[in-house]
Parts: sequence; C-alpha cells; structure tokens
Amino acid sequence: MILPVISTCNFLIGVGAFVIIGVLEPLGSGLNVAPERAGILMTVYALAYAVLSPLLVSMTGHIGRRRVMTFGLCVFLVSALMSATAQSLGMLAAARVIAAAGAGMFTPVGAAVVAGLFPEEQCARVLAAAMFGFTLAQVIGVPAGAWVAYTFGWRFAFWGVVILNIPCIFLIWTHVPAGLKFQPVTLRDLREVLADARMMLAISFTGLFLGAIYVLYTYLTPLFSQLMGMERDLISITLVVGGIGAVLGNILGGYMADTLGWFKTLVILCCSQMLIMPLYSTLPISLTAFFALSVIWSVAGWSFMAGQQMRLIGLAGPKAPVVLALTAAFIYIGAALGSFIGALVIARFGLDGLGIAAGACASLALVNVLLSARFPPQGHSPS
Repeated sequence: MILPVISTCNFLIGVGAFVIIGVLEPLGSGLNVAPERAGILMTVYALAYAVLSPLLVSMTGHIGRRRVMTFGLCVFLVSALMSATAQSLGMLAAARVIAAAGAGMFTPVGAAVVAGLFPEEQCARVLAAAMFGFTLAQVIGVPAGAWVAYTFGWRFAFWGVVILNIPCIFLIWTHVPAGLKFQPVTLRDLREVLADARMMLAISFTGLFLGAIYVLYTYLTPLFSQLMGMERDLISITLVVGGIGAVLGNILGGYMADTLGWFKTLVILCCSQMLIMPLYSTLPISLTAFFALSVIWSVAGWSFMAGQQMRLIGLAGPKAPVVLALTAAFIYIGAALGSFIGALVIARFGLDGLGIAAGACASLALVNVLLSARFPPQGHSPS
C-alpha cells in the first residue's frame, strides 16, 4: 500500500510545483503584473529547491523517515495556504520558497524509503511507481489547475492544492512504517558527495538530459501554433497525447532498467533523444505524423528517471537520500538551463532551430553516461 500512497503524495507535489505554469496569465491579471514577470515564480521555486533540498535532507537525517515526510507535507500545506491568500508577488515568491523546502524534504526521502523497503531486483520498477504521481501531475494536475484558474480564479487552483494536501498528510502518517532502520545522513555526507567528482558527474546527468528536453519543451505552445498552425483545441489535444506518452514512458523506464540495467537504458534513451528532437525542426508535417512524434518523444523523454535513480542508489549506498535530493535539485537546474538555451536559440535562429539545438544538447547527456560508466567509483561498475 505504501507505493500508491507515496505516488499520490508525489502527485500533490507535482501539482503544487508546476501549477504556476498554467495560472500565469490570470495570476498576473489578479496581481496587476505582467505574466512574464510572474514567471519568475517558477525560477524562484527551482533555485530554492536546488539549494534547500540537499541541505534539509542532510539536516534531518537523524529523524525518523515518517516524521520527515509528514513534516515536509505540512510545510507544503503552509505554502499552499500562503499562495492562496497572497496579496503580492513578493508574498507568492516567499510561498514558493517554502513549497520548495517541503517538497525537497518529501520527494527524495520518499524515494529512499521505497528503495529500502523492496528487493534490489525490483528497485527500478518501484521507483518508477513511486514517481508515477509526479508524472501524472503534469498530465492531469497542471491542465486541471489551469482550467480552474481560468474558470474560477487563480486562487482556487491553490486552494485545490490545500484540499489535496490534507489527506496526503494523514496517508503518510498512517502508512509509512514507524522506526524505519535507515542509516542517518548528515551535512558531512552532503559535503562528501559534493566533493566526489565522479558522483557529481553521475548526478549531473539528470540536469543534462532534462535540460536538453526543456530546450524544446518550454516553447511547445508557440512551436505548435506558429509552425503547425494549431489553435487552442488542437494544442490541448497534443499536450494530452504527449502526457499519455510521458505516463507510458515512466512505466517503460522501470522495466527497461530492471531488464537491461541502467547503463544500456540511459544510452538508448540519450540516442533516442538525439534522433527524435531534431525532427521538430522539420515542421510542419502531417497531423498524424506529428501526433506519433509527440508520443514517441514523450515516451523516450520520461523513461530515464527509474534507470538514473537505480544507478545513483547503487553508487551512493547509505548516502542515497542526499544523492536523490541533489538529483531532484538538478531536475530544476536542468529545466531552467534548458529554457534559457531555448530562448537564446529562438532569438538567433527562430523556432525552427529548437529541435536541432535540443538534439545537440542530448549528446552531452550521452557523453556524461559514457564517462561516468568508464570511471565509476571504486567497487562499482555499470550494469
């Protein structure tokens, strides 16, 4: 029962983290700020998560896992309440920092708990199942939050996060076993991981792989509109189709990693991205081909997390919670970096250049895997 519980809570975290993307326009109107200025809220969350998650996981390493996860959700609840009642952009930014702190405690600790409770041969599949809710949040939660914001007002989207949060706190407290015997992690562990160049090389793969994706992903709406001539309904359908592909990819990634091992899985996925994303620079194409491309890209793009987490947990040993926290931080670093690179590409080459640029960036992720596997920490080898 613990897997669906943690997956449900990760759905909440995903909605609370990314709902801001769907509510920027009504939020900007409500607070009398331009949407692009309100967009800084996503950057604030990303940077806060990147800094706070590894620190908080290390500082709470001596506390029971159930208590840390419950406290993280309580902090996330406070942030949602602040967001729903915020009267200024500054207060919303403060709420985003608090949200990042709560999410930064819950998600990596939850992944470590799941990995510790199941047999090693099931590791990738159970990690994929635990993160399924996070993926589903982007398929269902964010579009639903946007619909609520445009229909009833942006504050109602955050009140929805508040309502979802309360039962999640109860579920974690009642379903995560008390007194789990995990070796505690400390700030010293964090310093040691940061000083381990080989480990940081492995961790940075997350940022490189997702950064390549976000070069393209951030600008899908103008890409669909201007290059494919799509309007609102077709854009929405395409995003849903891509979301279904992301869900399938999350499931497939777990089976690939368990069957092929992390090394072959990540190499295959990097090569797939290098081949698939440049096709977006060939638009326009037929609608059927475009839908097929969207599904294949989403499946390949969201299949990497289980293999990457399996790889890092195997390398990290008792320091896995710290390593997973750093990995989660690199998710947001990669998203921010990819968005920035995409903006530069558009300014220089236009939307047509995004696919080629994204494919080129994916090659950096492949180099990372090959180097990391060639120079693994002592006592480990790629599988």
